[in-house]
Amino acid sequence: MLHWLWEDRILKTQVAIIGGGPSGLLLARLLERRGIQSIVLERKTKDYVLSRVRAGVLERGFVSLMKEAGVSERLEAEGYPHGGVNISFNDDMFRVDIAALTGHSVTVYGQTEVTRDLYEAREKSGGIIEFNVEDVVINDAKSDTPYLTYSIAGQARRIDCDFVAGCDGFHGVSRQTIPEDVRTEYEKVYPFGWLGILSETPPVNHELIYASSDQGFALASMRNENLCRYYIQCSLDDKPEDWSDDAFWAEFKRRIPASAAETLITGPSIEKSIARLRSFVTEPMRWGNLFLCGDAAHIVPPTGAKGLNTAASDIHYLYNGLREYYENGSSTGIDAYSEKALARVWKTERFSWWFSSLMHRFPDQTEFDLKMQAAEIAFLKSNESAQRAMAENYVGLPY
Repeated sequence: MLHWLWEDRILKTQVAIIGGGPSGLLLARLLERRGIQSIVLERKTKDYVLSRVRAGVLERGFVSLMKEAGVSERLEAEGYPHGGVNISFNDDMFRVDIAALTGHSVTVYGQTEVTRDLYEAREKSGGIIEFNVEDVVINDAKSDTPYLTYSIAGQARRIDCDFVAGCDGFHGVSRQTIPEDVRTEYEKVYPFGWLGILSETPPVNHELIYASSDQGFALASMRNENLCRYYIQCSLDDKPEDWSDDAFWAEFKRRIPASAAETLITGPSIEKSIARLRSFVTEPMRWGNLFLCGDAAHIVPPTGAKGLNTAASDIHYLYNGLREYYENGSSTGIDAYSEKALARVWKTERFSWWFSSLMHRFPDQTEFDLKMQAAEIAFLKSNESAQRAMAENYVGLPY
């Protein structure tokens, strides 16, 4: 039960966080560990947030942040360290040994589980999360006294704060609050989507397979020993109901190496959806005392699983800037937030764009383009320096 500290439904806090997904919750938890107060607003219910199926490959930096937040116990016990990743072109498959090339690995641990761990920690500490919020408005973001207004079940509420962290995604209110003549947006929309299914089956390989074939792209990934996430490139005109399970499995087998297809265990899908692919960045990521984090500021195609991980790097920069402000009275970190975050964001965008361009079939590709794509994959297979560059990006660039 929440114990409100307001009069006339006005609550005061240091940092108001819009968005109760993993980014907002991670920021709240990190701040809480340093004695910095926050309130989290979420437009959906907790059950809804936990029902969303998202990426599950965590960079080394994300894992470190979870440790710093004191919520890594289950991640370390149940997560799957991956020291390599498999790349295939038709029937030819090779492994990039990311652990040997970088000294680091990634960890497979579902985003839903990350969110669950963060919710549990927030609830145990008594931190405030408001669910089912509507009509959020960010007021006076350029002043030293910003405040939020919103409603729950038709009841108006307000939060006075020092800073606002916009962790509310691409369609949220935070980015739209920054005037159009202040922000610049960059976008690339890809001419295909990913049809993905979730199945209670063992993984076809103990590490991920990114597959490029004459039929298009496919990805074999997993959540645990008996829960897998598989994808195939599809048309933007397709709908999930257009694809039966049998049709999906048949097409998936066509796109992965025959050696993997022969050992693939199939089963009924328990979730099926299509994701559209885009690259998107807005600049700046700060306006007054409003800071954008994660999908509110940038989106990457899912190739390489950089979305959640790039949001985590934003949280790293913002958390440390706010910590420096409250503990030392210095605004250096928050003043540098947008520049630092964007420098890493654009490098991550580059990697996701490169990897997507390498592995997918595009409708306007010429025979020359296809030959260049095949040559690029062959070069990656044979050149250690190329593999090291990929591995360094895959495990996560340093913050």
